[in-house]
Amino acid sequence: MEKYAGRVMRAETVSDGMNSAVAMILETAFDKFFVKGLKRSYPRRWTQDMEWMIGPYVSGISPRIQWRTTEDEEWDLIGFEYIPGRHASYEPGSEDLEKLLDTMRRLGRLICPNLPLKTAESRWKTYVDKPEDLRWFVGERLLHTDYNPLNVLVSDGRALLIDWAWPTKGAGWIDPACLILRLIAGGHTPEEAEMVASGLPAWKEAPTKGLDAFFTASINMWREIAEADSAQWKAAMLKAAQDWHNYRVRA
Repeated sequence: MEKYAGRVMRAETVSDGMNSAVAMILETAFDKFFVKGLKRSYPRRWTQDMEWMIGPYVSGISPRIQWRTTEDEEWDLIGFEYIPGRHASYEPGSEDLEKLLDTMRRLGRLICPNLPLKTAESRWKTYVDKPEDLRWFVGERLLHTDYNPLNVLVSDGRALLIDWAWPTKGAGWIDPACLILRLIAGGHTPEEAEMVASGLPAWKEAPTKGLDAFFTASINMWREIAEADSAQWKAAMLKAAQDWHNYRVRA
């Protein structure tokens, strides 16, 4: 790793996050980096490929990628520019939310790069009740889709999106919908969560039938995830999807 980053002066392990075997802040003779990685034999090592592929296109709203280890090495490590900050708070009234919305507006204006990205209709195809509902998910926008607050870094008055393991091409309203689910799980009522997202142009374009399909797919997906793993946060996401659906049905 030193041939990419320089002689290591100090390393600090980062405990937050869920998807990397290695996550650390590295201070070297050259610079300071955030490094994340997985062994090349790990089944989900492809998430590193996704981050490396999309990184150059999202550098304005995410930390810049600086280097990556080569394929003949045991560990697949990516070095990002180090940006001091903290993870976002999704509590009702949090000042972080407007910063995140500004970043999401910028993301919504980006042209989706011509890359082999997963499509939204492919991502959710096994979770909709009717295959024809997938037409609502089709679109030309670049989506992040994983708005876990651990994936939002607040620094110097701005919010940066990190962990681009699931860059997706699809309808623009899907990202605000993904955020709303996280806000409900974070303590907002469905009504409050929708109010937060109401300032996003993409959310205003959300079709009612498309949202119906998204609710169904989200409930089915998070039920499958929660049944496979009893982690509390996964059960909370299932409940958020159910609560949002029930709110929309009553509204």
